[in-house]
Amino acid sequence: MSGTEERPLAGKVALVAGATRGAGRAMAVELGRAGALVHVTGRTTREHRSEVGRPETIEETAELVAAAGGTAVATAVDHLRPEQVEALVARLEAEHGRLDVLVNGLWGGDHLLDYPEGFEKKMWELDLEAGLRMLRLGIDSHLITSRYALPLLTRRPGGLVVEVTDGTAEYNANHRGHAYFDLAKNAPVRMALGLARDLKDLGGTAVCLTPGYLRSEAMLDTYKKVTEETWRDAVADDPHFCISESPTYVGRAVAALAADAEVGRFNGQSLSSGQLARVYGFTDVDGTRPDAWGYIAALEAGKEPRERDYR
Repeated sequence: MSGTEERPLAGKVALVAGATRGAGRAMAVELGRAGALVHVTGRTTREHRSEVGRPETIEETAELVAAAGGTAVATAVDHLRPEQVEALVARLEAEHGRLDVLVNGLWGGDHLLDYPEGFEKKMWELDLEAGLRMLRLGIDSHLITSRYALPLLTRRPGGLVVEVTDGTAEYNANHRGHAYFDLAKNAPVRMALGLARDLKDLGGTAVCLTPGYLRSEAMLDTYKKVTEETWRDAVADDPHFCISESPTYVGRAVAALAADAEVGRFNGQSLSSGQLARVYGFTDVDGTRPDAWGYIAALEAGKEPRERDYR
């Protein structure tokens, strides 16, 4: 295998906004593994913890990229503060003169969900301040980031924007049960559609991407603190956890998209990690190809899906 095949993104510059943990962290690692120089941003550093309250930091993400053979630069950025995003993009321009991949993975609203009760409440019964903060974190941050990053990304054809959400467009067509969460997770689908129109004549591509049942650090902690190595211990409590996937799976999906010279065929589409695994042939860390959204659709249709039929 040639070096180009091993590192198809060599010479590319990527920005993963919201790379502190979970899917964003894995996307940064896999982009770096594929050869891209990755700038990782977030609000939690070793000196400061964000409102999310989790211990993972952007410095750790950069170290994981390095451990995968890549190069990453960690920068603390609050993407709700335009001046911070503008300064970040100015730095990218000064240091590299280019931006090839933008991953809008910003979220950080799970702590505001009032789970599970919030998904049973009517809109006016939900906390207004928490709901509006959720929209700021999940929508405004994406808009602000794209506003400043896209002029640099569009300087040369071939740029890729990945809007990250939870749920495919098809799945999210049904209300997600929590008024603010529903809006926050449908917005990236619409953003990708609009950006696809704006980027098309400039040779760029925008897609929306969702993981499946993600084994993020926070999710693992909810299941009696199982680890990525022992996650199957949680299936006894939640049988449907059998279809879960590691963050690496969606990370590999992003790296495959970024390395695809024909990625424009997906412009404006809503994609999932399981769907792209079938297109590009990659697997999860255990060598399987989980299709969580297919499994969930079967479950909600009243069927009894079997793991082996969706992995």
